[in-house]
Amino acid sequence: MTAERSAAAPAPEKSVRGVRRVFSVLGPGVVTGAADDDPSGIATYSIAGARFGTSLLWTAWVTWPLMAVVQMACARIGMVTGRGLAGALRQKFPRGVVAAVAVALLLANTLNVGADLAGMADAAEMLTGWDSHIFVVVFGAGIAWAIVRFRYHRIASVLKWLALVLFAYVIAAFDARPDWGAVLRAAFLPRWPSRDEWGALVAILGTTISPYLFFWQASQEVEEEKAMGRRILVRREGARPSDLADRRLDVGIGTLFSNLVMFFVILTTASTLHVHGVTRLETSREVAQALRPLAGPFAEVLYTVGIVGVGLLAIPTLAGSAAYAFAETFGWRQGLDRRFGQARWFYGVIVLSTAAGVALDFADVNPVRILFATAVVNGLLAPFLLLAILVVVTDRRVMKGQPIPTLSGVVVAVTTLLLFGAAVGMFLF
Repeated sequence: MTAERSAAAPAPEKSVRGVRRVFSVLGPGVVTGAADDDPSGIATYSIAGARFGTSLLWTAWVTWPLMAVVQMACARIGMVTGRGLAGALRQKFPRGVVAAVAVALLLANTLNVGADLAGMADAAEMLTGWDSHIFVVVFGAGIAWAIVRFRYHRIASVLKWLALVLFAYVIAAFDARPDWGAVLRAAFLPRWPSRDEWGALVAILGTTISPYLFFWQASQEVEEEKAMGRRILVRREGARPSDLADRRLDVGIGTLFSNLVMFFVILTTASTLHVHGVTRLETSREVAQALRPLAGPFAEVLYTVGIVGVGLLAIPTLAGSAAYAFAETFGWRQGLDRRFGQARWFYGVIVLSTAAGVALDFADVNPVRILFATAVVNGLLAPFLLLAILVVVTDRRVMKGQPIPTLSGVVVAVTTLLLFGAAVGMFLF
């Protein structure tokens, strides 16, 4: 018996090592995936569930592989070229073209920051009773200060732990006690969307596969390399197969987590609001207020706390990705590993974007209109940007002999076509 136990002992140890390895590789992929579920994204998924019930649950598992492959393509660019996305694009396209992309990204991200700050402030007001304008200033100033004050590893660590707040939406979905048989049928036996549902599909696709995630993912790979001491470009070029495999695991888990949250947010509002006929909602505040009488205060608190948490995670990503794009386009010193005095223009873009987002709230701009404007800019930018990424990531010279695998390239191409279709659909529905 002792010999048998001794022989079987390595199996649990191997399992423990496997779990430790998984946790050890989690990093930029998980943070980027979680940042995709920002307050405006939560609002989009919530409204889709309230209006159409469980009929769009299937989008979560359809968008997961598309998002995963696209984000891995961006990660590969950062790991192999040693540059962020804008820097890599400059190897293939004129500076003017890349600058135009950076300006469009800044515009969309600033509008998104404004919408996210408004959503966070509304949630905080519901929890405390204080005026939401106070929270807009507190959140905006606090986030900008933290990005400027703290260095990369501390920021990355905080963002990674903030991702846990997304579990609030998983708990809220189970608390709603849905009919799991109907849920599984809707998730894996989709029906052809109605005309109104096509519009929601466009919004979901645009929210899930967003340009700011492309830039953030690639730039965080560069930050990771710098943190390892590879501060000179030539030392960052090329990537070991084992490192690429680790990042695929990281990105796969991060994007899976992101899409699971989307699934459970849609499920929560479908199981509460939709079944009670509460379908005409436009903001996350209206969703949270409607949840209380139907699902109880626990679900409302989980929902509102989640809004604040995901905003703290997403806004640094939104403002930071635009800063990286500008810095690499115009050759500025950049990076969250530098102090303010060493990268004034880089941090200036972050502060400007956040301050403009705060100003939008005081200008009394309707958050729904802000989200629509963001969707328009992203919807037009994303497919062209993906096409440019495909050109870069398949170029053996730019990719130092490590281009994207053929199958992954096909998936990126399919995603590009879908986003072009979504851009057209945005004006048709």
